[in-house]
Amino acid sequence: MDWAQVLVIILSVFLAIFLLLGIILAILLIRVTQQIKAVTASAQRTADGIEGIVANITKFSSPGFVMKLVTNQAKKLRKHKEK
Repeated sequence: MDWAQVLVIILSVFLAIFLLLGIILAILLIRVTQQIKAVTASAQRTADGIEGIVANITKFSSPGFVMKLVTNQAKKLRKHKEK
């Protein structure tokens, strides 16, 4: 067997190994990107939910609402002290 043929066989074996590793890594990369996509979708849903909660809180924390709450508590405190 000629040295050139041995070299071709060795190179073809290494090429096959690297091709197989490349295919395996591509499959793993696709799986990881799918998991990342699922995580980002979940984070987006959570952020949207928190955004809705914050919007509702800002409605209730308007200055008029806070003033009404404070005056009601002050009235209750005065009534409690009078008793």
